[in-house]
Amino acid sequence: MTPGHNPSEERLLAYAAGVLSPPEAVVVAAHLALRPANDAWVRRLQQVGAAFLETTPPASMSADALTRAMARIGTDAGDASAQSPLNEMASELPEPLRRYALGPWRWVGPGMRVRDVHAPRDGACRVILLKIDPGRPTPRHTHEGPELTLVLSGAYATETERFEVGDLEEADPTVLHQPRTVSDIPCLCVASLAGQIQLDGWLGRVIQPFVRL
Repeated sequence: MTPGHNPSEERLLAYAAGVLSPPEAVVVAAHLALRPANDAWVRRLQQVGAAFLETTPPASMSADALTRAMARIGTDAGDASAQSPLNEMASELPEPLRRYALGPWRWVGPGMRVRDVHAPRDGACRVILLKIDPGRPTPRHTHEGPELTLVLSGAYATETERFEVGDLEEADPTVLHQPRTVSDIPCLCVASLAGQIQLDGWLGRVIQPFVRL
């Protein structure tokens, strides 16, 4: 795979097998569009899986298997009424994100804005775009659940690492960090977010009700 910050092999295997949650799959697909070498690696995994299936004895299916499959296809397609083939940010987004309509930008803090991506959800897990102005940090926080963040333009740094275009950060409730934009242009990211971020410290607890991603 390409050097840099990539999804874990476990997530890429889940993506190749088609069992990754829909919001995470959207972010991983965008990452693969920016990292062709990683995309080729995933395609090889899919070819191996297909070859394995060809040698596996067929199993019987439940009577409603086709109905459930068609329902899942409809769900994975997202809300057709909210979608548009292109959006006004199409030129800034990798191809997998261009098919989804976007909600309005919302202010969530000084120099920080967020907007919803109308991609398939999985319970409380959804996809968002986050834009942070140069030099601005996010509040120090952890997470209610898994979060995948992919840099689309600009760059940000945590206390220990730097993330640039195509880099993907995996975070969960064990990760406490404070990303800060370190590029001369705003840092634009797409993220799959399960639940809300959890702000750190007494001030974080005070302003938590007002910071909703």
